[in-house]
Amino acid sequence: MFLVTVTYTAPLDEVDRWRPAHGDWLSDLISRRLLLVAGRQVPLVGGVYLAPRMPAEELDHLLATDPYVLNGVATHAVVEFTPLLVATGLEDLKLQE
Repeated sequence: MFLVTVTYTAPLDEVDRWRPAHGDWLSDLISRRLLLVAGRQVPLVGGVYLAPRMPAEELDHLLATDPYVLNGVATHAVVEFTPLLVATGLEDLKLQE
């Protein structure tokens, strides 16, 4: 599983220009379960995604298609982790062996 942080590299008015396309991109990935969670950081300096287990190269390819990245207004940082403890109802997030 991956935790992805998004950091804006441009002023918010420039980021906002690409927000509709970015929202469509997120909705598509979530509908295909390639992302599980997406949200804004507080304060609004970027965002956070939770992505399921997949080859790291596949995630890198997906993130490279983000309209924010394609238009130079944000960068991503990725942390891979193995969920060991989860809240009741979220057991499917744990690594299945």
